[in-house]
Amino acid sequence: MDAAGSKSGRRKPGRAVVPEARRPQDSATSAKSGKPAAKRAAIPTAGKDKSAGSGKAPGKGKAVEKGKAVARDTGAGTIKAAEKARSADKSKSAPASNAPSKPTGAVPPVMTKGRAGVIEVSVAAPPAKPAPAKTAPAKTAAKGTIPPPAKPAAASERPAPAPERPAAANQNAATPEPALPALDVEKLTQVSTEILTESGKAGAAILKALETGETASLVPDEGAEIAKTLGAVAQYWLQDPKRLVEAQKNISLDLITLWNATLHHVSGDKPEPVAPMPARDARFADPDWNEHPYFNFLKQAYFLGSNWVQGLVDKAETLDDHTKLKAAFYVRQLASALSPSNFVMTNPELLRTTIQEQGENIARGMKMLAEDIDAGKGELRIRQTDGSAFEVGKNLATTPGKVVFRNELFELIQYTPTTETVFKTPLLIVPPWINKFYILDLNPEKSFIRWAVSQGLTVFIISWINPDARHRTYDFEAYMKKGVLEAIRQIEEATGEKSVDTIGYCVGGTLLAVTLAYIAQGKRPERIRSATFFTTQVDFTHAGELLAFVDEQQIAAVEEIMGKFGYLPGEKMAGAFNMLRPNDLIWSYMVNNYLKGKQPPAFDLLFWNSDSTRMAEANHSYYLRNCYLHNRLAKGEMVIGGRKLDLKKVTIPIYNLAAKEDHIAPAKSVFVGSALFGGPVTYVMAGSGHIAGVINPASKPKYQYWTGGPVRGTFEQWVNQATEHPGTWWPNWLDWVTKGGKRVAARTPGDGKLKPLADAPGTYVRIKS
Repeated sequence: MDAAGSKSGRRKPGRAVVPEARRPQDSATSAKSGKPAAKRAAIPTAGKDKSAGSGKAPGKGKAVEKGKAVARDTGAGTIKAAEKARSADKSKSAPASNAPSKPTGAVPPVMTKGRAGVIEVSVAAPPAKPAPAKTAPAKTAAKGTIPPPAKPAAASERPAPAPERPAAANQNAATPEPALPALDVEKLTQVSTEILTESGKAGAAILKALETGETASLVPDEGAEIAKTLGAVAQYWLQDPKRLVEAQKNISLDLITLWNATLHHVSGDKPEPVAPMPARDARFADPDWNEHPYFNFLKQAYFLGSNWVQGLVDKAETLDDHTKLKAAFYVRQLASALSPSNFVMTNPELLRTTIQEQGENIARGMKMLAEDIDAGKGELRIRQTDGSAFEVGKNLATTPGKVVFRNELFELIQYTPTTETVFKTPLLIVPPWINKFYILDLNPEKSFIRWAVSQGLTVFIISWINPDARHRTYDFEAYMKKGVLEAIRQIEEATGEKSVDTIGYCVGGTLLAVTLAYIAQGKRPERIRSATFFTTQVDFTHAGELLAFVDEQQIAAVEEIMGKFGYLPGEKMAGAFNMLRPNDLIWSYMVNNYLKGKQPPAFDLLFWNSDSTRMAEANHSYYLRNCYLHNRLAKGEMVIGGRKLDLKKVTIPIYNLAAKEDHIAPAKSVFVGSALFGGPVTYVMAGSGHIAGVINPASKPKYQYWTGGPVRGTFEQWVNQATEHPGTWWPNWLDWVTKGGKRVAARTPGDGKLKPLADAPGTYVRIKS
C-alpha cells in the first residue's frame, strides 16, 4: 500500500527509488558533510537509484532543503514517520524557525514489496517550480511526508545538478518484483476445508486398518530399536566428559563460522561454503538455496549437523560393527527426514508455490496422501509414478512368447524366435521372487530378453507366483526342486536338450548357486552347462546396508508378521529397499506429491519397483537366517535336500556380473563370493547400480563396464588393474555364453511336447499384492 495514501501501490512518474533496509545510523545523509550514508548491511533490494542513495533530490538547479534527511526504517518505523507527517499537514502551520529558507516540494514515499520481502520507499521528485517559501500548500503537505530534521545541513552544500530528463526515466533502475497475489478469503476457506476433509480420510483409513487387523496394526515397534541403538552411541560419548566437550566444541565452532559467513552474505559478499557440500543434490537445486542468506544458512547448518552426528557414530570406537552399522543407517534416515527441503517454511520453492497457489497444492497433496494410505491398507504406500500409464502385457513385458508350463509355484515362458537358426543350448533365466521378472522386459528398447532372442538364443524364463497363505511352507528346497529343477526338466521336454545355460538375478542367483551345489553331488551335474549371475551374493560378509535389518531381534519381528499372514506383505520389503536411498525414493516423492501436490511422472522402472510381491513365510525366513544372519552357504554349512552344500564342487564356467554402485549386492561382496566356486569365474563389473547396471541396453548404453581376468587378490587390487570398456557388457557376455556353440533350426513355442497355455507374459505376473 502507498504510504502517501494511494491504495494502488503504483509509483507516479517522477519518483526515484530509495532502498529501505538500512541500519538506523545509516539511514540518513550526514548533516555535517552532506555525504551519502555508509554501506548498509541488510539484504540488498532489487535495484538501486543513485539520486536516492545520495540524499539529494534532482531538480532544476534548485538546492534541496538544507538538512533534509531521507531517514527511513522498515515496517513500523516508516509508518510512524507517515503518521507524524499527517499531523503536520492538518496543522498547516508555517515551517519551524530552524527550517531551511529555501522552498521545497513534498516528498511522499511509496512502500512497495521488493526481493526477499524487503520494503522499498519510492520518493517523489520535487515539482518543476518551487513552492512558496513560507507557507507550504496543502497539496505538498501530503500524507507520509518525511518531516525535516531539527538542525539544518551545512550551508556549503551545493545543489544537485538538474537532470536531463524527468526523474521518472530512472525508474527502470529499480523495478520491483511482482507483488504477491491478493488474499482470496473465500478461496482460502475452500482450500482449508479440502485439507481437513482429506486429512480426515487419511485418518479413517488408518483406523480402519487397525480395526480390521490389516497391515498397519502389525508394524513392529522400531522406535525402541532405534532408541537402543542410538543410545549406545550416546553412552560412548557421555562416558568421557573430555571427549564430549571436544565434540561439542567442534560443532559450536563450525556454527559460529557459519554465522559469520552468513553476516558477510547479508552484506552482499559471496563467502565460500562452510559446510562440506555434495557435488549434486537434487533437494537443493533451487537457486535461493545458494543466493538467499536465510535459506543458504539453513542448508549449510543442516549439512554441518548431519555430518557431525554421522561423525559421532563413526568415531564411537567401542561399538561393535553391527551396532555401528545400524546406528549409521538410522542417522541417515533421520537426517533425510529432517532436511529443510522437506518443509514448506524452510524450502524456498515450496514457500513460493504455496503462496502463489494459496494452499491449493497442499489440498491436492492431502488428497493423494489419503489415497495412498488407503491403497496401503492403513500404511503409506508412496506413489512413485503415474500407475495409470502402464499395463503389463500392453506396454510392459511385450516380447512375444507363450506360457508352456505352470505349477503352483511358477509359470515357464518360452519366447518366440526372431532368427531362422538358434544356438543349440537353450537359456533359462531365474529371476528374483522379491520383484517380478519383467524388469528384464520393460519395453522393446530396454528389454534384455528381446535382445537375447534377437541374438539367436532360445530363451525361457521363470515367472514366480505372487505367493499367499497357501505357500507359507514353501522354503528354499521347495523353490529349488519345484522351481529351478522342474523348469530344467520341462525345457528338456520342450527342446530335447539335456543341458541348459542359466542366468540368476539377485536372490534368484543365490537360489541358482544353491541348485548348482546341490546337483554337483547328484548323478547329472551337467544338466547346467554354464551359469551367469547378475548382481548375486553367495557370500554375505560384505552384504552392505541391508545387514542393518538383520539380527535375531529384527528377524523375529519379521517372522511374527509372517506368522499371521503366511507371507511377508510386499510393501514391507519394498519399504526396506526404498530406505537404502531415502532421498531419492522416499522424501523426493513426499515433497513432490504431498507438498507440491503434483502427480509423479510416468516411469516404467518405478512402476515395476512399485509392483511389489509377497514372500512365502518359510522361504523368506530361511533366506534371512541362512544367508544374511549366519552366511551358511559361504561357510559350507547349508543343508538342502539332505545334502551339505559345497560351492567348490561347482566346476562349470561362471560369468559373475557385479555393479559398481550397487547398495544391495555390493561389488566387493560379489567379488569375494566368486572365489568360492571350484571352476573358472569371469568377474565383470558394470557401471551404475543394482538395476541400471544390468539394464544397460545395447541400442542406447549409458554406462561402461570393467574386465580384469581371473578373480585373484583383493577386490581393490582387481579394480586397480581392470580395463574399462565403453558401452554395455551385453555383447561381452554373448561372446562368452555362445563361444563354440552350435546352431540349430529355430524352435517355436508349442512345437515340442509342451503346448501353449497362455500368451506371454502369463497370468502369475498380473497378481497384485
